[in-house]
Amino acid sequence: MKSEPAATLAAATEADGLEAGPRRWATLAILMGTFLGNLDASIANVALPTIAASFHAEAAHAVWIVTAYQLALAVAVLPLASLGEKLGYKRLFLAGLAVFTLASLLCAVAPNLPFLVGARVLQGLGGACTSTLVPALLRRVFPARLAGTGIGYLALTVAISAALGPTVAAGILSVADWRWLFGINLPIGIVAMLLAARILPHNPGVPRAFDGTGALLNGAALALLIVGLGGLGNSARLAPALAAIAAGVVFAAILVAHQRGRTAPLVPLDLLRIPLLRLSVGTSICSYTAQTMAMLALPFLLVTQMGRDAARTGLLMTPWPLVIVFVAPLSGKLADRYDANRVGTAGLALLGIGLAALVMLPAHAADLDIAWRVTLCGIGFGLFQTPNNRIMLTSAPRERSGAAGGLMTMARMIGMTIGAALATVMLDLHGTRGAATALVIAAAAALLGVLVALLRMRRGA
Repeated sequence: MKSEPAATLAAATEADGLEAGPRRWATLAILMGTFLGNLDASIANVALPTIAASFHAEAAHAVWIVTAYQLALAVAVLPLASLGEKLGYKRLFLAGLAVFTLASLLCAVAPNLPFLVGARVLQGLGGACTSTLVPALLRRVFPARLAGTGIGYLALTVAISAALGPTVAAGILSVADWRWLFGINLPIGIVAMLLAARILPHNPGVPRAFDGTGALLNGAALALLIVGLGGLGNSARLAPALAAIAAGVVFAAILVAHQRGRTAPLVPLDLLRIPLLRLSVGTSICSYTAQTMAMLALPFLLVTQMGRDAARTGLLMTPWPLVIVFVAPLSGKLADRYDANRVGTAGLALLGIGLAALVMLPAHAADLDIAWRVTLCGIGFGLFQTPNNRIMLTSAPRERSGAAGGLMTMARMIGMTIGAALATVMLDLHGTRGAATALVIAAAAALLGVLVALLRMRRGA
């Protein structure tokens, strides 16, 4: 790294960001935090059977290793976005990296399953800090004219970590104990903290009281809704799932009433009043609903109805995340150069076309017939994601960048939760034949997203 005065490295104007050299190092520090959180989420899924066997635990109990992380992440997103605006993005990002790294150490030395689940809750809180504040940090690091490029790098990092997760997990488990899945986070986390402390621009934050009551209501509403939606696929537990959803809706209504009239609410109602941003949140939810449903349904379709084994199924699904690695940076540059709304809408339309093509797969389709359809879905999603996130982030006032980042994360999580719930309900109702129905609903969700994007275009995005 070139030696430069600390004042130069930390200087980022509101409009122009950092200079090219410091910007590269700052981007690396930010994206290392993103990489850690996303990689850890995916490798834990692969290791569940191994960890369960190690602790002599039932599979249903071991699933809490994943669920605890996801719940902590979801519950913490909006409160941490608010705290980031109050305390400063850099300060809270560093705290999140420290918590995540410490929690990784606790996971690696966990003596039993309850301890590991508790450490995963702590890890989820750290992951929420990094994922929620990353868009706001990128907005300060990149000049306004290159905002799409910065968001493109974020999408690239997410895609790479998602694609590498299963491979990294399989490689580590083949030569070492599962504890090393968490142990590898330690050196990466330490390097990311040192780099972020040295390079990231400081912002003083906005003095305001933290809404503790709102945070508690937000946590209750989201936890109940996520647990309830996740239980819809189990017909034996349908009544408790519906009760949890109903209770979550009640808490959400109380939360919205509590937030009304606040200048900078925890739930960013002020940002949702901006038509451009509100419609972009809608397209994001539709896209993640479609992608999640397709990712869950496709393996069942390929294995049970088309006779592919698990290895071939994995290979046939690989083009989706793989092409995003190449398309995401390109879409960011296109969004900076051309109309981001048109670029994103075209991408979402391609995703819908790809999903519709998968629905129309013949019963005895060749591998190539499947692969080009999956590839088209990946191209479409990669082309849509970055321009849409750029619109969400830049539509918000700069001082509300943290809340805009929180909205981006929440839209993704809401879409993924709805998609998973719908897919599991279809599989529960119709068995493996429900996979084809799930793909139809996924294509419909993408089409709905296109309609919302066209409405946004009429609003003059």
